Amino acid sequence: MTQRRQGGPTGRERGLLMGPATDNRFARGLHGFLRRTKRDYSAGQERPLEGYLAAMVGFGVYTSAWATAVRLLGRPVPERPAPWDVALTAVAAFRLSRLLSKASVTSPLRAPFTRYVGPQGPAELHEEARAGDGKDTVGELLTCPFCLSVWVVSTLTAGRLIWPRATGTAMGALAALAGADALQLSYAALVAKAEGRGEDHSEERAGDD
Repeated sequence: MTQRRQGGPTGRERGLLMGPATDNRFARGLHGFLRRTKRDYSAGQERPLEGYLAAMVGFGVYTSAWATAVRLLGRPVPERPAPWDVALTAVAAFRLSRLLSKASVTSPLRAPFTRYVGPQGPAELHEEARAGDGKDTVGELLTCPFCLSVWVVSTLTAGRLIWPRATGTAMGALAALAGADALQLSYAALVAKAEGRGEDHSEERAGDD
């Protein structure tokens, strides 16, 4: 007949009992540290630090997924990028970032997270991020071409490694679109300048008469 053990709990039992309490204290301490850090950093303004942290984690997962795909497919990675590839990637990323973040035609993609303010440049819009429920972080990302370009460059770089021909064709098309936009803006500026000179000459002639 077995005897019932007398005395307090064993070391293992004490560890099991203390585990949840220790975890709760750690969670409360971490939460308090993050709350104080946000308060001290924000200086009285509302800054979505949690959303930014989530965006960084998401970007890390995104790039890790691309890197894993490149490795599993056995795609070779060059020792250094060619200058032409760097220039093409820069122009393509510039155009695609502005197309996604500023163009009127892509506004339905941004509408759930942004609010229309007004026009901003030829065929572009000025929008503001909506507040609350993570929409502010996503809205800031979607309306910021500088922020989006980080994701776009990563995507184009991975695409060049996995689908070099298709990605190169798409990047060439985006670069051509950027060049066409520059020509359109240059032409519009020349026309406006010429019309302004024409109006000045007409006013001078009217004054002479």
